[in-house]
Amino acid sequence: MTRRALILIEGTSNNGPLYVQATQRLGLHPITLSADPAEYDYLAAEGIEAIRVDTDNLDALIRECSRLRATYDIVGITSARESVYATVGKLCRHFDLPGPNPASVERCCDKFAQRQLLAEAGVPIPAFRLAANATDVESAAAEIGLPVILKPAVGIGSSGVRLCRNVDELAEHTTYLLGGKHIWRASPRILVEEFAQGPHYIVHTMGNEIIGIEAAAFGPPPHFVFREGTFPAPLTDDEHKRIADVSLSCLQALGLGWGPTGLELRLTKRGPVVIEVNPRLAAGSQTVQLAYGVDLVTEHIKLVIGDECDLRRRHSHIAAWRNLIPDRDGTLDWIGGDSQAAGVPGVAEVKLHAKPKMPIDRKGDWRDSLGYVIAASPSLAQTEAILQRAVDLIDWSIVPPE
Repeated sequence: MTRRALILIEGTSNNGPLYVQATQRLGLHPITLSADPAEYDYLAAEGIEAIRVDTDNLDALIRECSRLRATYDIVGITSARESVYATVGKLCRHFDLPGPNPASVERCCDKFAQRQLLAEAGVPIPAFRLAANATDVESAAAEIGLPVILKPAVGIGSSGVRLCRNVDELAEHTTYLLGGKHIWRASPRILVEEFAQGPHYIVHTMGNEIIGIEAAAFGPPPHFVFREGTFPAPLTDDEHKRIADVSLSCLQALGLGWGPTGLELRLTKRGPVVIEVNPRLAAGSQTVQLAYGVDLVTEHIKLVIGDECDLRRRHSHIAAWRNLIPDRDGTLDWIGGDSQAAGVPGVAEVKLHAKPKMPIDRKGDWRDSLGYVIAASPSLAQTEAILQRAVDLIDWSIVPPE
């Protein structure tokens, strides 16, 4: 009997292992296609089949998938990585498999195109302009009014995103983005946008169904490094409805009615304002599973292979997470306490990305995290106390640069 296999295009450090594990739990054989399989340490650690292929080349991927079909029954193709998700959609179309609409994903991954579509649909978003050079940035900021946020039109994980509160910060970050330090996949295009102020929320959806809303908070400005989150968010019924209604309007405007989506909003004085829509499973699927008993990774894979997904809640707890963020650059001398933190009752996971003697060079984005802690319990106060107790047990020392 031919072995049933699921092809995973690339991976991620957080959700990647979860996709591999869920694939195996469903009785399928996971195969990862990657430009550099060594980038994902979990593949070698778990002995997962991985094949080196240029994942920016659709024809090369089609050839590799066709070759694999001679050996396996390929039941689905997917990815946890946003940058290749449009390619996943094209592969699914080619092989007549369930998958996302590649045109919708491509439009959504371009933050300027996404903004235009949302504006046309009347979805509340920050004021925005597109800039290609320093003069454009300066005039756009003058039109919108400081403070503004500068961000690459295409990118993930807050890379290159910065709050500019005055003309000096604006000039400095423009120079950073255009001066060769930021790596662009295509020609530089900068989004200049109004700084929408208010609590930050992440909405987890599957298809056209809202699974839940998460509250999230950032570290200190001018960067946007996620510090902590709580799921479900402590919202009033009215706040929940307003955020949910705007989120569903986004899905409709962007043509994202299939599979997982992560939407980010701020609840401002004028109501919910959409910051961005990510056409993929948002980070934090573990908190959804801890709080509601819904495994979004498994349910996504079920969709991918043409099965029915089950999004019913099994229970109702409160889950929370905290990123471990360094406050200085240098060399990590030591880090520890993770095993003690993991032993605290109610702690679901402790993960350290950092290892002693590694350089700490803060980028102001997702790469700054040394690790994270996730906890869950029946109440918000109890979960917060568990999380704080665990985080307090973890410590590290950074030797300043010479």
